[in-house]
Amino acid sequence: VQLQASGGGLVQAGGSLSLSCAASERIANNYAVGWFRQAPGKEREFVAGFSRSGRRIYYTDSVKGRFTIPRDYVAEKTVYLQMNSLKPEDTAVYYCAATWARWDEVRLHASEYDYWGQGTLVTVSS
Repeated sequence: VQLQASGGGLVQAGGSLSLSCAASERIANNYAVGWFRQAPGKEREFVAGFSRSGRRIYYTDSVKGRFTIPRDYVAEKTVYLQMNSLKPEDTAVYYCAATWARWDEVRLHASEYDYWGQGTLVTVSS
């Protein structure tokens, strides 16, 4: 599967952005998907992800209550990440990734993903 992330940009602290990840084939029920980010000089970190079933969604602690993967992600070929109450520390390049996994398994580590989009830059100004 090929992935393409988009929707990044410059936003003031407290603002919102919605990222999209367009896939070349159906995502729903076929792949576990994750959103990752990488800030300058830092390692790529897990942000949010969901299982192949769509029933399990996991968020890293720093974004809980602020970021969501809409339940209607099953536009089948597109996955979204809604980011609210953005903070300067959210500034990073954001990537979407996909992999095959067990039905209700959420993959949390970048090394577990086989397919990656090219990344989209999110900059949050203070």
